[in-house]
Amino acid sequence: MKSPPESLDPTQPAKRGFRMTRRRMVLGGSLIGGAMVVGYTATHPMEVGGAILSGGGPDPEPSAFGSYIRIASDGFVTIVNRQQELGQGIHAGLAAIVAEELDADWDRVKVIDSRSNFRTYGPQGSVGSRSISSNWDLMRNAGAAARSMFVDAAALLWRVPRRLIDVRDGVVSHPGSNRSATFAELLADASRQAPPQQPMLKQTKDYRLIGTDRVRRKDSVPKSTGAQVYTQDVQRPDLLVAMVAHSPRFGGKLARFDPSDARKVKGVIDVFAIETGVAVVAQNSFAARKGRDALRVEWDDSEAEKRSTPDLFRYYHDLAAGRGDVSPSDFAMKGDKPEAPFSGDIFEFAFDFPYLAHAPMETLDCVAAVNGWDVSITSGAHLPIVDQVQAALTARTTPGRVDLEVIPAGGSFGRRGVMSADYVVECVRIAKRTNGRPVKMIWTREDEMMAGYFRPMSHHRLWVQMGHDGFPRRWRVHSVCQPLVPVGPNSQAVEGIEGSPYFSTASTVDGKIFSPSFAVPPSFWRSVGHSHTSFVMEHIIDQLARRAGRDPAAYRRTFYEKAGDKRRLAVLETLCRRSGWGEPMEAGWARGLAIHETYGTLVGQVAELRLDRGKPVVRRVVAVTDCGIAVSPNQIAAQMEGGIGFGLSAALSGSMTLKDGIVQETNFDTYPILRMNEMPAVETHIIASTNRPTGMGEPGVPPIAPAVANALLALTGNPTRSLPLAQASTISNAPGDPA
Repeated sequence: MKSPPESLDPTQPAKRGFRMTRRRMVLGGSLIGGAMVVGYTATHPMEVGGAILSGGGPDPEPSAFGSYIRIASDGFVTIVNRQQELGQGIHAGLAAIVAEELDADWDRVKVIDSRSNFRTYGPQGSVGSRSISSNWDLMRNAGAAARSMFVDAAALLWRVPRRLIDVRDGVVSHPGSNRSATFAELLADASRQAPPQQPMLKQTKDYRLIGTDRVRRKDSVPKSTGAQVYTQDVQRPDLLVAMVAHSPRFGGKLARFDPSDARKVKGVIDVFAIETGVAVVAQNSFAARKGRDALRVEWDDSEAEKRSTPDLFRYYHDLAAGRGDVSPSDFAMKGDKPEAPFSGDIFEFAFDFPYLAHAPMETLDCVAAVNGWDVSITSGAHLPIVDQVQAALTARTTPGRVDLEVIPAGGSFGRRGVMSADYVVECVRIAKRTNGRPVKMIWTREDEMMAGYFRPMSHHRLWVQMGHDGFPRRWRVHSVCQPLVPVGPNSQAVEGIEGSPYFSTASTVDGKIFSPSFAVPPSFWRSVGHSHTSFVMEHIIDQLARRAGRDPAAYRRTFYEKAGDKRRLAVLETLCRRSGWGEPMEAGWARGLAIHETYGTLVGQVAELRLDRGKPVVRRVVAVTDCGIAVSPNQIAAQMEGGIGFGLSAALSGSMTLKDGIVQETNFDTYPILRMNEMPAVETHIIASTNRPTGMGEPGVPPIAPAVANALLALTGNPTRSLPLAQASTISNAPGDPA
């Protein structure tokens, strides 16, 4: 690594830093190149209203409108999006929140993505479907404050009371005197007004934009025409391309390698070992791939995982039965003596769920350059703050010296958001060896499938003691799942079980989590633990309803009433009405329902299916959601459809398996995903609400698998005990299992 010049001591604040003061924030409404730059810090050239701001420092004089709004001299409003665009269309919803309170013309609103900047935007990351909910107050206040400043400017200019000023679609008017002015015409005067500390916010009944079909994605054209820039498209002067040879087994280490044949490949620049394998650096991706193929590598598997998937499931079954080497931790404890032996009418359930790949369309990639203390990264980062910190640790600098340009990603589903920032770290390690030249590191599909992080496999075993009324009186839950974070409780393993409304009729609940740890790396996957716990609870309830001779919807209603859960009752009622629940179907068809809450959003789904040569065919899914205020109904429907397709794909055929520790599914030929002709028709219905919005990126995923399993139960009478359905098999209870 190059030694930094004395002026770049990482222990000292960067000289290019900008000290924000209240005076600068309130009075700094500068016009730059014909546009007012509103508190946005950029460290690279960026076009602003027709002018180019040179790099090397922040935008001069951030203005009174704050960090998220720019207004150009032509009246166009640009919203700065601090969340990652991973395909979910979050930019449109966030922009609509600002535009609603600002009363901007939606057709004249644009969105740009921010760079990673902790000082300006705080910790950035798109997790837990919280992009809308976590920015709701922030964006409302930003828009309302800017609107207030335009009202103040007009009131002073026209010498009329501000309460008589109206704003609509970017036009400020005083109806009494028939005077009006556009945002562009009032821009200079508005920039000199002090922003209110607590701006007046609209009431829900006054919304003109939020909740309408006008709120649609603003990136559809570039994504449809190929103009959208992803990391694969990024070019830099003197750019190198790198690929890495990884161990075929998790936990395997490099023993030795021979680079001679790789170095002979035309275009290969260098070959060297890094912590995760052997890097081949070349002038282009073809040479990098060919050079990597020419490597001769020996791996040390002494500490690698060598078990096969059936071995791991047997190990999980032993843990759940209390015969393993992992001590459990308690969760969902209820009652005075939850561990007392069960007796009477007892039902036992067991479920197996496999490893799952994220498999986004864009494989992992990153562009990085290291120059002394300074690190420059371009990536479709899911957790920018994590990537900055990990890159800084790798380059032995400070996070403030890591400039991370966040650009849209071609999907992630959690893969780009692992806490180790593995692919970013790998790219920075390579860039440290290229004498300041930027490097684009690319993972192939096979790299991602074989060396990536997975949704962890899990096993759940439950015992339910029934009461005379046909409802559960006692629950015992044993869940086995690798932890997703190395410290703290393994809460993701049982989110969706803990606090379930189906415990409402029980006097005692005894829940235990077994958290084994081994070399296969687990990761957050779209809807995380809910992706399997929803299946556990929703499929059990249908089986209990069947045993009690009750209709599954009516059976659920009793639980929700007992729990006082009005939201679930409303979703259930709407779902039954919209889906035609209880109405007769054609011969060979059946319906199944499931209702689950994920990160504050309730989703109910009814799936209609039949069997075609033993394979489920789903023709229609009716979905109902309570997600609070529906900022963008169109995008909510799109996320529901995407979530159902994603979850159905996993339920039908998704499975990552190991043979002697080596991943067997290496591409889409062996890890099939849902095809267009397999996608059911989806109807989405939104419960009207005035509650603050929750999220929709993940909640559409969990209910679809149990809805399908419950339809199969209604059709065949056979419960599902493992996923995917293409490999489903009955799990027999081992002798001596506790009850």
